[in-house]
Amino acid sequence: MHLGPFSSILMFLKNLTVQVLLAAGVGVVLALLVVDGPIDKSAPPTWYEFILLLKTLFLSALRMLIAPMIFFSLIAGIASIGSVLRLKTLGATTFFYYLGTTGVAITLGLLAVFLVHPWTAWPPAPQLAETDVAVRMIDAQSGSLMVILQQFLSLALTNPFTALVELNILGIVTNAFLIGLAMVIVLPSASPVFVLVDHVNQVIISVLTWVIRLLPIGIFAILFDFTLSVQSGGGQFEHILSQLLAFGGLVVGLTLFHGLIVLPTIAWWFTRRSPMSLLRDLARPLIVAFSTSSSAATLPVSMRTADEILKVRNGTSSFVLPLGATMNMDGTALFEAVAAVFLAYLFDVPLGPAGIVLVFLMSMVASIGAPGMPSGSMAGMQLVLLSVGIPLEAIAILLVIERPLDTIRTSINVEGDLVGALVVEELTAEHDSPDQAQVDVR
Repeated sequence: MHLGPFSSILMFLKNLTVQVLLAAGVGVVLALLVVDGPIDKSAPPTWYEFILLLKTLFLSALRMLIAPMIFFSLIAGIASIGSVLRLKTLGATTFFYYLGTTGVAITLGLLAVFLVHPWTAWPPAPQLAETDVAVRMIDAQSGSLMVILQQFLSLALTNPFTALVELNILGIVTNAFLIGLAMVIVLPSASPVFVLVDHVNQVIISVLTWVIRLLPIGIFAILFDFTLSVQSGGGQFEHILSQLLAFGGLVVGLTLFHGLIVLPTIAWWFTRRSPMSLLRDLARPLIVAFSTSSSAATLPVSMRTADEILKVRNGTSSFVLPLGATMNMDGTALFEAVAAVFLAYLFDVPLGPAGIVLVFLMSMVASIGAPGMPSGSMAGMQLVLLSVGIPLEAIAILLVIERPLDTIRTSINVEGDLVGALVVEELTAEHDSPDQAQVDVR
């Protein structure tokens, strides 16, 4: 039975982004209009305890999956290399391309954020910092880069079980990379271990998808409590909202600059392909990435575009693109770096030169471990926040506008993968024989 306009409204309301925006609006309005005066948190009413329960439930569920998700996602990405031969040729070239473009994206974000920081037109919200006491993974206030490097290495080179239990994401990423590398070198291609890792990764992604479906409930509870904290601390929610919109505008501008200027320039430098021609050829996968907010879901379209339009050999595209959907997140890395500086200002957390170096390193590590699914970067964002002592509740502020921003940065992530396929094809073509070029990945 055709319901006419009602079916269109129902489909509109089923959209997760719409649900998040509605939940955010309801949470803010209820906190501003229903609650009269500050709440005594030493003896809170039952209804407020229930809202805090919803908030804790969502944040805990999100935190619960961080360690296994990053661990198995990264192992699966490394394992897709497929053979020692690819590890030496395609693997090395692709890895350095990913590191290079991710580093460029983070550098662009950090340079721009200190030249253009529109949120400083309003004062910080010190009352927010009093809502939580953040634990620093690394002491960025020591002022010594050598001390920070020592702490960085001690966290990276740790027992994998200890890293998983203690949620040491830096240690998790390091161990996952080493284990995945060893699997490619030691195990035969038909080993059931590869199948097991892939299946575990699929299960974790499914559970994370369920948690993301709770996003509207979590946003409602988080913003309700957040608005109360701002109002009771003497702040004005309008200022926080203005700062958030200014942050979002800067992120959008930087992300588009990276996608429309930086990546096409890299492609032109290595392949002499016209930037306008490149963007026209990439239009279809970019539109799919924008609409789905998932580089993994866009992968089939990206593969077809690389093979049929860009004329990249199947041996290259079948390796570079799936690996890129896991490890190459230019837009995500840029977002996390700028977000860390923004939240540090908002929570009045000082960032010296050592702290900026730490943000750079952690943004790169966090983007490598982010899954290619909607809002997947929020898991890695916790690593960046913990590294410089920003309360994890700050993620709630980002979630207000994270979904719209996610669509744009996912498109840039996919563009980076496809440009990577072109660059790697150009750099490795003369080293591969025809037989090697057609080796299939697992």
